[in-house]
Amino acid sequence: MAPLTPLLPGVSGLFGLSLLLLVAYWLGRVSREARQGFRPGVAWWTVPGLLCVLLAPVLDVPPLFGVGAGLLLLAEFWPLAYRRARTRPGWTWPLIAALLGLALGWSALNTGAGQTLPLIAGLLLLLSGLAGLIASAAYPRATLTELGFQTRWGRSRVPEWPDLSVTLTPSGAQIRNVSRAPLRLAGWSPRSVNGWLLVRDPQGQPLNTLRAGQSAFLPLAHHEGGVRVWYVPVRRPQETLLFRADWTPVQAQGTRVLN
Repeated sequence: MAPLTPLLPGVSGLFGLSLLLLVAYWLGRVSREARQGFRPGVAWWTVPGLLCVLLAPVLDVPPLFGVGAGLLLLAEFWPLAYRRARTRPGWTWPLIAALLGLALGWSALNTGAGQTLPLIAGLLLLLSGLAGLIASAAYPRATLTELGFQTRWGRSRVPEWPDLSVTLTPSGAQIRNVSRAPLRLAGWSPRSVNGWLLVRDPQGQPLNTLRAGQSAFLPLAHHEGGVRVWYVPVRRPQETLLFRADWTPVQAQGTRVLN
């Protein structure tokens, strides 16, 4: 049977169609898993598996077909072939890989003889890039549910570098979003009580989201020595963070010192 292209000796049209069906199935599986919030893990072994299957007739090394088939089975049936993604997978590097693969493959086809390996490398880059783009595009959009008691009383973490800053005023404290992304506010409490209060804007309306650079006012009595603010970064909606700020009250010391 005539080869599909002179650059791929031994690869017939029927063999190429079979590989194309395997590629279509895998990309469909990546899309289906991404819609459920999963990204490829061990499933990435599909790429070297297809490489081995393709190289078996090109190099006339039949054992490569068995190696490739084993890798494909491993990528398909491994228990953790797809892992839960905490955030939407990025699309920048997959796009770069897809464009590089497309350019490399196109150049190899136009050049002709002696460009078998560049053509195969371009096809693999294109396949990897397409899988990454599909995983990013099909990932479900985060639903912004209202933050309430489950966020306030659940597990929280103090970040290594705070996203909020605090400025003391005669009647309370002013917090400011010093990060580069919006923060969803769950509530706050003075240090001296174990409470849960809503953050409000100057007009008294609940403030659910604090934009980058935006400030909010927390009314405090003069004897209070700190605040606690619970919030969730928009870019990491699964994680609740806690902002702690403590100082020496006015009646205990002439000047307030932030810790």
